[in-house]
Amino acid sequence: MDGSRATGAPPAIGITLMLTDRSIHPTELAREVEARGFESLFLPEHSHIPTSRRTPWPGSLDPTTPLPDYYARLVDQTVSLAMAAAVTERLVLGTAVTLVAQHDPIWLAKQVATLDALSGGRVLIGAGFGWNREEAESHGVVHGDRRRLVEEHVALMRTLWRDEVAEFRGELVSLEPSWAWPKPARPEGPPVLLGGGTGPVLLDAIVRWADGWMPITARPSLGDRLERLRAAWTEAGRDPDRLQIAVMGATTDPAGLEQLGREGVQRAVLTIWSEDRDEILRTLDELAELPRRLHG
Repeated sequence: MDGSRATGAPPAIGITLMLTDRSIHPTELAREVEARGFESLFLPEHSHIPTSRRTPWPGSLDPTTPLPDYYARLVDQTVSLAMAAAVTERLVLGTAVTLVAQHDPIWLAKQVATLDALSGGRVLIGAGFGWNREEAESHGVVHGDRRRLVEEHVALMRTLWRDEVAEFRGELVSLEPSWAWPKPARPEGPPVLLGGGTGPVLLDAIVRWADGWMPITARPSLGDRLERLRAAWTEAGRDPDRLQIAVMGATTDPAGLEQLGREGVQRAVLTIWSEDRDEILRTLDELAELPRRLHG
């Protein structure tokens, strides 16, 4: 289920979209995604968007570009994936990404463990540091602390997932000896992949504590970026067969997808930008040829 081994086979094909209150219902979406042979469904999250808009939108090089309004209309990630889990059997339930610093890690650990346990081990977490300063500030997050906070939150969650009596002492968060069930379906808990580019800070974090990398790119090759990550991963003594790569916003070119597979990418997740139900279903129909072509 975790797709961790780099076999060189074509990547599994998933779907992601900005699921909003104006969009298709998550249960219908999940059924339609699974029925067409896609391996996974990944959903993003934002709790809210402060109207001050002090932080420029990273989706545009022009800082004056307004933020698309669907960011403020996203449905809750965990609730939607739970609904998706209830009406599917095989679909991997992914987050792209979870803004981990903005969550209480004890509650988030409970939610993720419950979803993983009840779905039979189908959860994959994409963890993000967050780009919207004012949104994070509403949750009490100091921007300069967000990377360390994400690392400690994930470490605390893994302790709750793994240990019968969980205890954690970090610089920013801590947990007294505690019981918490259910445990995830997998003893080590769901994989946690870090979203972002391959700068030295992110690369260091992936190698030290993440299960892999979740870049956003439509390029048909990760090239030397993946080579640098794999070299650092191996140098740190980590098993190269356990490095997981899930590309978000992936190319829809079959040759490009096959190249990503040869480079060791296990998942390629295609983006649907429409919020219109009928358009989403039409796009799913058009994209469904890709998993059939790559995997038969």
